[in-house]
Amino acid sequence: MQRRQFIRLACGGTVAAAGAAAVTGCSFAEVPSTAVAAWQDPSGEKDLRRWVLSYALLAPNPHNLQPWLADLGREGEITLRLDPQRLLPATDPFGRQILMGAGAFLELLAMAAAERGHRAEWELFPDGEPGLRLDAKPFARVRLLGDAGVARDPLFAQVLVRRTDRRAYDAGRRVTTAEADTLRAAVGKLPVRFGLASDETRVAPIRAIAREAWRIELTTPAPMMESMRLLRIGSREIDQHRDGISITSPFLVVMERVGLFDRSQFPAPDSQATQGQLKDFDAITASTPAYLWLVTEGNRRTQQVDAGRAYVRVNLAGTAAGLAMHPNEQALQEYPEVARPYQAIHALLDAPSPRYTVQMLARVGHLPAGIAAAAPAPRRGLAAQLST
Repeated sequence: MQRRQFIRLACGGTVAAAGAAAVTGCSFAEVPSTAVAAWQDPSGEKDLRRWVLSYALLAPNPHNLQPWLADLGREGEITLRLDPQRLLPATDPFGRQILMGAGAFLELLAMAAAERGHRAEWELFPDGEPGLRLDAKPFARVRLLGDAGVARDPLFAQVLVRRTDRRAYDAGRRVTTAEADTLRAAVGKLPVRFGLASDETRVAPIRAIAREAWRIELTTPAPMMESMRLLRIGSREIDQHRDGISITSPFLVVMERVGLFDRSQFPAPDSQATQGQLKDFDAITASTPAYLWLVTEGNRRTQQVDAGRAYVRVNLAGTAAGLAMHPNEQALQEYPEVARPYQAIHALLDAPSPRYTVQMLARVGHLPAGIAAAAPAPRRGLAAQLST
């Protein structure tokens, strides 16, 4: 039997597999119901801290690593740290994207607290900010304070149905001015600049940069292999890990089980696998009617957290408006090989580096008629994210 490699996108990163070909009609969105049980309303949870954390852990985060750990050892407090085993040193060497995920986590926590009549107050990096690399010191210390006057956030209603959708969008349906205004308003008073382009003269060059950055990631060993190590193939692995990049194609599951899928091998840039992946990404990118971005003046750790808070709010507002979103962060990453598209996207979006930092770039649009929203991503559940 001839062996060939096949690659498929997932989770905003690169997924690699080995086999003969894609199986037409296979779904890459289905996961075991037990792996997504965390997306159910935690109404049975009586402890307020555990209840708000059950919503916070649904935050979008790079490669679905869910890198946060919550310590409930001090009465009335939640101390939040990052798990040093759940970082992305190749694709996110300085931990910027990881801290954006932490910011999204905090924002959902605050929304949940408000639902229960509490105000979430936190101190960021109470033991000092990390340097160039993230560390195990707390990224936040949170207190939940009863406050009868705290306002509920209408975006909270979207938390359990928020998704990241990596499929093709309806290329013929524009994001309207009213929809763009709704997304912009969701940022609120956070010190983050929102931008959105839906006219072809602006969208086309963004597409070109996104494609180039994807080609670099796909053909650079370190980031590619980092994604391959996070593959969860088939329901058994998905349920075991409940993180990373889920693959449920029956064909690939069978190939892996019979030993024809080697996750330790980097596919050559000119291989059928790589070229097919580039073609797939080009098709998805071509369907994109609009891109949104978030910019900070500077790139301090607190700004990275604020950018994550802003993004999850925009994502929730998009969910309410019937919009689909998919982060395309490859051009914003800081490993050396992607320096050219990094500079290009910053210049194009009127955010010249190093004064400004584009913290988020995401596809946005509507799904084609008749296409249901994406399934939720696996989550490890609260018990796995409490430090002992």
